[in-house]
Amino acid sequence: MHTLSIAGTLTIFFFLCSIPLLWPILLPYLIYVLFSNAATSGELSFRSERCRRSSIWSLFASYFPARLHRSQELEPTRKYIFGYHPHGIISHGAWAAFATEALGFSQLFPGITNTLLTLDSNFRIPLYREYALRMGMASVSRESCENILSKGGPNGEGMGRAITIVIGGARESLEAQPGTLRLVLRCRKGFVKLAIRTGADLVPVLAFGENDIYEQFDNQAHPMVHRMQLFVKKLMGFTVPLFHARGVFNYDVGMMPYRRPMNIVVGKPIQVNQQKSPEKDYIDAVHEEYIKELTRLWDDWKDTFAKDRKGEMQIIE
Repeated sequence: MHTLSIAGTLTIFFFLCSIPLLWPILLPYLIYVLFSNAATSGELSFRSERCRRSSIWSLFASYFPARLHRSQELEPTRKYIFGYHPHGIISHGAWAAFATEALGFSQLFPGITNTLLTLDSNFRIPLYREYALRMGMASVSRESCENILSKGGPNGEGMGRAITIVIGGARESLEAQPGTLRLVLRCRKGFVKLAIRTGADLVPVLAFGENDIYEQFDNQAHPMVHRMQLFVKKLMGFTVPLFHARGVFNYDVGMMPYRRPMNIVVGKPIQVNQQKSPEKDYIDAVHEEYIKELTRLWDDWKDTFAKDRKGEMQIIE
């Protein structure tokens, strides 16, 4: 149901639209959805701890199973940007670890309020936006990130807050093949600029097994399909991986992910010097330090959580 949540909520909304008696309610609601700033205000006013701690998410995480591992304690008196790798097909690991309490984030990192970010366009989808907002999600836009990291916390200036960004984005989802780890990172420096502007520590997160829970077309075996996907990504800002896994009652074809372990490892924080207008050389230096810490995570944990890997971690872009 979670995999098909966008399609499901849209189906429900269009069904409601077929009932004329509901139009006086649905029209004002649509206007509200189009102009609401709930996903960018940084106030997290719709966030529901009851929804995040629901027992259904413990079942969700146990299905794979998924586990969250901490390399180092994080001080609740600082602010953080978690960089999640890899994107995978749907980022189920990021959802379990940072949009819910199924893996015990608040126990591992007490005093830190973490917000998983997604595309701003997802908050224009009727009904789905309510689901996402109550799970504590927010827009990945620059305005949203800066608002979250500058509001709330004990001092009202964002201390004790964190955001989680899936760095590779839609482009990286096309590289999600079981047994591999191909990251789109070298060309992604916006999150580093954001960290320097807001004074937030950078924390790399590596999810072993995220790429293993779905199968998709091999880019090399189907180059025409891959080029078409890249064209859609360039034109629309998102892409459509051609993937499958298992069904509810079969193990061959379906939208349900395979039951394969996911281990999400949170690395050590990288502190930055806050600058309103960061210089390119400093951005590059912090970016390289981030890559080194991510590589260390891979080297330290690959023989534990990626024993059946087909190759080493690669940064392709």
